[in-house]
Amino acid sequence: MPSGMRATAVAIGAGLLAVLGALGALGAPTLAPGAPMPGPEPSGPPGAPAGRAAPPGFAALAHVDPTVRQDVRYATARNFTGRRVDGYREPVCLLARPAAEALRRAQRELLPRGLSLKVYDCYRPQRAVDRFVRWAGDPADQGTKAEYYPDVDKDRLIPDGYIAERSGHSRGSTVDVTLVSTASGRELDMGTAFDHFGPSSHTDAPAIPPAARANRRLLLGVLGARGFVNLPEEWWHFTHRPEAFPGTHFDFPVSVAAVLP
Repeated sequence: MPSGMRATAVAIGAGLLAVLGALGALGAPTLAPGAPMPGPEPSGPPGAPAGRAAPPGFAALAHVDPTVRQDVRYATARNFTGRRVDGYREPVCLLARPAAEALRRAQRELLPRGLSLKVYDCYRPQRAVDRFVRWAGDPADQGTKAEYYPDVDKDRLIPDGYIAERSGHSRGSTVDVTLVSTASGRELDMGTAFDHFGPSSHTDAPAIPPAARANRRLLLGVLGARGFVNLPEEWWHFTHRPEAFPGTHFDFPVSVAAVLP
């Protein structure tokens, strides 16, 4: 190589090294010579649209009706896994807007009667559903059995339908909800606690006390009149129909930022 060209090549090489060094100082990733270019980071479970933001059409329930009480259990350790669940960054209820507005209409009927809705769960990321499946498949983890599934063997939770690989919650129109007294803040007696796995949680279970049966029917009637359909195996589980996103299971995280413009 002629001396002039060699000097030019050296100068170019030195310049490239200086640029790479500056990028490294700024925290930008650099590659070793001959290393392959990195691919995109994983974006969530296969088949679940992921990302940091919800699609247009979702809303925070507190922005639609701040009077509806919220106790989002999966954002805490107070749930059947015994731990905060993947994907729940904040203890907030996110819903497809038609479902949120239907809850507001139901709340307008309940408040004059001294009652309020209280939600336990709303939109649920697919990654949280996957976490439930992993938990159900771990026979060594029985720490919450006495509280949540005392009469059901853990290895029956998936075969018997208590836990599934897909959930309507991930479509954004399903809510887990109960009734509370506005005077005391106490939940009305529904016969079982939320997320109790067993036949007594079936909405029409015959063995529950009459007062609890009446409260279940009240919840069923108020929400049914606003387009919600109950899952017969869970007195607390309601889906607003028609669903805004009937064919999609989302995976964006639960946080207010996910639904902001």
